[in-house]
Amino acid sequence: MQVSAQKHEKQVVERERPSEWNNLVLGGRFMDRFMLMPNLGGMTSNTWGAKNVIPRDINNGIEAPNWSYWGGNTKLDRDGKYHAIVCRWPENAEKGHFEWSKSTLVHAVSDNSYGPYQVKESRGLGKGHNPEWYIAKNGKYVVYVIGARYISDSINGVWIKSKYTFDDRDRKNTKQHNYMHNCTFTQREDGSFLMINRHGQSWFSKDGISTFYRVSETNNYPKVEGKFEDPFVWRDHVQYNMIVNDWLGRMAWYLRSKDGVNWIVDPGEAYAPGHISKHENGVNEDWFKYERVKLNQDNYGRAYQANFAVIDTLKHSDLGNDNHSSKWIAVPLNKGLLIKVENKKNINADTKEIRVRILAEDDFNPQKDIDINSLRFGASEEVNFGRGSKVLKTENSGKDVIVTFNGKGNGFTKTNFAGKLLGKSINGKLIYGYSRLPKVDYEVPILSSRLPKFIQTENRTTIEVDVENFGQVASKKSCLKVILVNNSEKEEILASSKIPSIEPFEKNKIKLTSVKKFKKGETAIIKTLIEQKDMTPVIFKKTIVF
Repeated sequence: MQVSAQKHEKQVVERERPSEWNNLVLGGRFMDRFMLMPNLGGMTSNTWGAKNVIPRDINNGIEAPNWSYWGGNTKLDRDGKYHAIVCRWPENAEKGHFEWSKSTLVHAVSDNSYGPYQVKESRGLGKGHNPEWYIAKNGKYVVYVIGARYISDSINGVWIKSKYTFDDRDRKNTKQHNYMHNCTFTQREDGSFLMINRHGQSWFSKDGISTFYRVSETNNYPKVEGKFEDPFVWRDHVQYNMIVNDWLGRMAWYLRSKDGVNWIVDPGEAYAPGHISKHENGVNEDWFKYERVKLNQDNYGRAYQANFAVIDTLKHSDLGNDNHSSKWIAVPLNKGLLIKVENKKNINADTKEIRVRILAEDDFNPQKDIDINSLRFGASEEVNFGRGSKVLKTENSGKDVIVTFNGKGNGFTKTNFAGKLLGKSINGKLIYGYSRLPKVDYEVPILSSRLPKFIQTENRTTIEVDVENFGQVASKKSCLKVILVNNSEKEEILASSKIPSIEPFEKNKIKLTSVKKFKKGETAIIKTLIEQKDMTPVIFKKTIVF
């Protein structure tokens, strides 16, 4: 039995873009960072696929006429080769693309990051879908798949299959059956890990193997219409970054964060069909869908390559033993410049001048390669639209260049944690870079409470609240309030207490006495509020039945 596309709901919705996106300049959207695909010597029309993906370079990524490939990521390992863990199923499978639920993991290797990748033996890898592999704090190799993981001492195996431990910390929505699908991981400075699950919540583990603890109460995704999945998170030398795909709208969004918990959405498409897999000879591999994005990073964490699972047609139209299929591709990215703000004081609307050092690299000479008059610097909200601070003067410093900008129009407020440089090279190509800002704390405590427990006796009601720290530094003294929220959203403070300093991945049980008693069976909305100096208050709210 084969699957007919007519029997299924529409698989594409054209999303209306915000009108303000029409005013974005080059470099204002993440999608502007995609570069022309390398020539790997495999350009041919003698292969499977719809007309929109022929001709193409079959040496890019991994593909085969008898297999449908999907997802996965690649990294440079200690042997100097690039290792990808991807999944696949037989192209002639009866269910076509929807044989994916029976995917098998394979290990593929290439001498360069783009391919071609050749499948090799990796003992112990078995069934699994939507893999992502990383190296844990203890040096173990870990492959995440939906519902399980594989762990090994080497990328070559032997792999041992096991289960992750997830602690939702009283926040789980049990109606979401695919709650922990399509997870993505990035390592923090201290070796601990941030994870984003399919539904966009932030989780933390002290080593990438032990328990992951949920911190987010709601998802981090853009507050717009979309069918979001396939997040990918990464940390660079400035900030945390995330891309999430709206699979129904066939477009993705780009977000940034200082701590991996509080995210801002940048305007413009992160990627979309028709724009990102082009060749120098004019060939455009116009894949119908781009999903499961993963990025390769350099030593500074900058993304220099995007990897996608791609399909040439509607998924329901990819049938067994036909001319349609899927593969895994690699596309180069403009990795951006290394820049550093030289100012020592906080930058705001009153700042007169901003000094930005643009660092030289082996493949970049800032003293010769930049169209200086094209440069703008400031908050992304300004620079992405062609505004921001303008150049006053430049000076050479060794091989670097220091550009002094007029502080007027920089757009920085208390919510900004990174500055953005945007402009063009002398050849008209995009140049951009991000820098940390002075007087901004980047390694901060991440305090979070569990659901309060109410212990009622004849004389008093005691409240116990476990407060935990998932940051990388010890917390300072702070305040906890337990609040009753009534039906009209009016609030009554039931109790408050100071919170002693808490070390990373440690907890403190705070005991308080409530000013109010509750009857057995009574329902109430209870909110915990953690207040810390110079930080956004942390709120957790949930309905409790006493």
